[in-house]
Amino acid sequence: MTPETSQRSLAFGGYLAVMTMLATIVYQYSHSGAALLVASVLSFCVVVVLAVADRTSPRIFVLVGAGLVLWAVLTRADWGAGFLTALERSSFVIALFTALTAIRTVAIRSPAILSCGQFLADQRPGLRYIALTLGGQLFGLILLYGSIGLLGSLAAEASRNDPDAELRRVRLRRMMVAISRGFASTLCWSPLGFSIAVTMSLVPGANWNAAVLFCLVSSVVMVGVGWAMDTIFKPKLTRPAPRRTFPSGGWVTRLLPLYRLLGIIVGGVAGLHVITGVDVVGAVMSFVPLVAIVWIWWQADPAHPRAGQVRARIAAFVTRELPSYGGQILLLFMASFIGNIGAFLMVPIIPQLGLDLGAIPPWAILLGMLWIIPLTGQVGMNPILAVSLLVPILPAPEAMGISPIALVVAITGGWALSGVTSPFTASVMIVASLAGVRSREVGLRWNGAYVLVVGSVISVWALLLAWWL
Repeated sequence: MTPETSQRSLAFGGYLAVMTMLATIVYQYSHSGAALLVASVLSFCVVVVLAVADRTSPRIFVLVGAGLVLWAVLTRADWGAGFLTALERSSFVIALFTALTAIRTVAIRSPAILSCGQFLADQRPGLRYIALTLGGQLFGLILLYGSIGLLGSLAAEASRNDPDAELRRVRLRRMMVAISRGFASTLCWSPLGFSIAVTMSLVPGANWNAAVLFCLVSSVVMVGVGWAMDTIFKPKLTRPAPRRTFPSGGWVTRLLPLYRLLGIIVGGVAGLHVITGVDVVGAVMSFVPLVAIVWIWWQADPAHPRAGQVRARIAAFVTRELPSYGGQILLLFMASFIGNIGAFLMVPIIPQLGLDLGAIPPWAILLGMLWIIPLTGQVGMNPILAVSLLVPILPAPEAMGISPIALVVAITGGWALSGVTSPFTASVMIVASLAGVRSREVGLRWNGAYVLVVGSVISVWALLLAWWL
């Protein structure tokens, strides 16, 4: 395939991804089986196009998925239902990724948003960790992994101004750790992330409205433990740090653009959810692209027709910017698809092996889900794959005699821990690249003790919820 043909194919894949998002939005509001089927077919086409046109895409996962489908065809008479269910759930991943990428692409070009990030990166040492942790959480709500790239790049640039190599190394590590942990803490509760979207779709009886406050406790634990450990165990320098100037201005004033953006998104999503009754994640998927389009119009040069500029930016997003994430789209889709089709195949096999998951104590299942996700991340298993594979084969929370909230807290907590330890996750790889170290050093050496402490506290919290609720 020539480069020109490949580019045209990738652009076509971008259009298919947007159409998948639109069909999924229609389904979210109408619950139409036809809309869900259209979204599933379109998502399948996206995968085929990306696998063929993008040479950098992880095609091995496509082969694994195809192998599992063949296994289902040969062993299950109802393989079609399992295949379609896996396709439906995975099309949702493409739709949500497309919606969130739209706002990320616009936000990362905003001078006002960049200024907010610079303000956080330039804070004095005693305040910098908590500033970047909270900043990583605020930016992570909008930019997802892009928050680590944005704040991490600003942090790396700021550290380069230190002539002392020791100070530069220590400062960069503390800033990178703060940013990545701040982002990971959003995975416990944010409806704009895949952790909540996937978990809520798989756990019977789970509801974001009911679980969010309890999930926020896990997030607070991650932030608080990280800040305490950074303060207690901060490295000792062999010589005093030089004097430096720090940014002036209050946090409310300097971070107002970020607060305003979050307020618009949260308010709009909440309004849609209340007025229409659509699921929170569905409201996110439909409202966020509208914010992106309005923001593009606002950024347009008033000296030229705004409508033309908006059309050009949207076309560039669909045909160039979105396809540039082809590898990520394919990886996320296949992680969900492999997990769901794998669970479909495992359900009848488990009783044949003499395994009765219903006999396992609920507390063991909760702790198992919390710790299995980060452990499997060490061997390259994406959290989407781990959760999609394991949750469907578990007894329902009602059958275990526990609240779905306890299981959601355990799963999202484990997902967040994987986000700071797995050397194969985007967050850890971005930090390692910016810091100039190996991914395993970031995941295990920088965050190993932190994860043990945080995981222990969240374990106790999940067990308390199982007993209390």
